[in-house]
Amino acid sequence: MRQSFLAHIAPLAIILVLIAAPTAHGAKIETNAREAILIDYDTGQVLFEKDADKLMPPASMTKIMTVFLAFERLADGRLRLEDEIPISEKAWRKGGSKMFVEVGTRVSVDDILHGIIVQSGNDAAIALAEAISGTEEAFAQMMTEKAAEIGMPKATFRNATGWPDPEHRMTAKGLAVLAREMIRRFPEYYTIYSETTFTYNGIKQGNRNPLLYKGMGADGLKTGHTENAGYGLTASAKRGDRRLILVVNGLGSVRERSSESERLLEWGFREFDNYRLLERGEMVERASVWLGDQETVPLVTDDELVLTMPRAARKEMRVTVEYEGPIPAPIVKGQVVARLRVAAPDMEDRVIALRAGEDVAKLGPLGRITSAVGHLIWGPPAGE
Repeated sequence: MRQSFLAHIAPLAIILVLIAAPTAHGAKIETNAREAILIDYDTGQVLFEKDADKLMPPASMTKIMTVFLAFERLADGRLRLEDEIPISEKAWRKGGSKMFVEVGTRVSVDDILHGIIVQSGNDAAIALAEAISGTEEAFAQMMTEKAAEIGMPKATFRNATGWPDPEHRMTAKGLAVLAREMIRRFPEYYTIYSETTFTYNGIKQGNRNPLLYKGMGADGLKTGHTENAGYGLTASAKRGDRRLILVVNGLGSVRERSSESERLLEWGFREFDNYRLLERGEMVERASVWLGDQETVPLVTDDELVLTMPRAARKEMRVTVEYEGPIPAPIVKGQVVARLRVAAPDMEDRVIALRAGEDVAKLGPLGRITSAVGHLIWGPPAGE
């Protein structure tokens, strides 16, 4: 049977599930990026994507994973910010973006992380990789294994820097997953990504993330550029309680990277919002019970239910409770007995399991006879 349920709306909550769904109700946009994805941080809802599952060269956006592995070790105590790591000749000689560390010196982990995040130092990334794994090659294997663990099964790392390699590939969606995990797991260290300058060895360099300078709530993460990859950016911005994550790649210039990233994030904040429908453990409805020691059983949810959808689609959202009823007793508390269906224009239905909120015992022989007779005479209980 199906019963109507009147949902209420409140501020957002967190559901850690990535849901791919088409944009809806006129909330459409195009981009010059070769690959792109825009997601809501809290719900994981995809707001926009373009070839987001296509393997691509990530360039220096690779360094998000380099830093991720370091943050893991800081969080569990295997590494400390004040620890000093040696600078090898390999790290010192590496070309491209540099922190300008000197061979044979020792540099604190804190400075190395700033050199990677703010200055995009290839030398710093290699020094960190060697300190953690012994060699950059061993570290790259660790990066690939970690990627599979956190939901980036297509990613293959061959180095710690994003230096061009035909086998060094990942997807825009994978980078969005990585950025989301970075923000969720390491909030105390993530703040480094919002720093706009860092000075080391007397050389001051600015953060290459253009969104940090636009006053739009951006606080990370990392740019990337090689001739093959084009210009890319993995970014995040927060406004009020909402946070969006964006990945773009394959753009033609620094200027286009800046303007396209800003435009896509502004569109996401403007066109979409999060709607809290249910609290964790909230009673949604009462379902009719057959031959039980009570006529109804409460239906409750395991989790908070929050949806991200176009603002224009909110008025046409439908929320219904579905179950085959009356539900026969005995019923055990926690037993899945119904489901909640949420439907909105141009979006896949979201279906949530509903559980019994109480135990319902089966009536004894006399009670079952009395209930059955009443059912035949008076019909099913109200609400069935």
